[in-house]
Amino acid sequence: MRPRLNVNIDHVATVREARKTIEPSLEEAARICERAGTDGITIHIRGDRRHIQDADLHKLKSVVSTYLNIEMAVTEEMLSIAESVRPDAVTLVPENPGEVTTEGGLDVRGHQDSIKSARERLKRAGILVSIFIDPDEGQIRAAADVLADQIEICTAQFAHMTLGLGREDFSIRQNVIDEIERIRESALLASSLGLKVAAGHGLTTSNVGILSGIPEIEELNIGHHIISRAIFVGLEQAVKEMLVAIR
Repeated sequence: MRPRLNVNIDHVATVREARKTIEPSLEEAARICERAGTDGITIHIRGDRRHIQDADLHKLKSVVSTYLNIEMAVTEEMLSIAESVRPDAVTLVPENPGEVTTEGGLDVRGHQDSIKSARERLKRAGILVSIFIDPDEGQIRAAADVLADQIEICTAQFAHMTLGLGREDFSIRQNVIDEIERIRESALLASSLGLKVAAGHGLTTSNVGILSGIPEIEELNIGHHIISRAIFVGLEQAVKEMLVAIR
């Protein structure tokens, strides 16, 4: 059984915000992804509102019929938004001003009190709580300690190592082999601690297959590659291609 695929549609909003207009439509993007067979929609509302806007959250909540996952920082502003929108899941992520994209996993060990408090608020609102972390034993155990429902393993290093490589190259690159094993062991540990396991960041049709074969990984969150491919083949086809790669 393949992992679930959540398509991150942030960059549909990136194009819209380039002109501060009404197109392309996030709601239509969500509908197309669902029609193509995706299991859910992921969006990241940032403090600087560079792409997703507050109004988008409620609109998508009313449109998405599968599963809505909102990525956000652990701040009072964001927690209040989550309590208002009540998506199916919230993924807690680190956020640094000026970063191009999320630069790594959340430091759960260093912020256990604030993350546990955030988890309690989100659970009271009926929201599944996931935490985006590096494939690190200490961080995984800390996520279990704060009673998260799920972790999302940051695959940024794996994605960087495999950028431009074909699947046939993975087995001859020791650094790639080691990183796959680190992700595999992290997923196994998290599962043994009662955590659901997701993965994401920089995954493509070329590199996703090897990770989708890890039984403990139940969910994948993928955005940039799908939206990039959609420029040439359309969003529905890009989602279908990713689903084939995952299978």
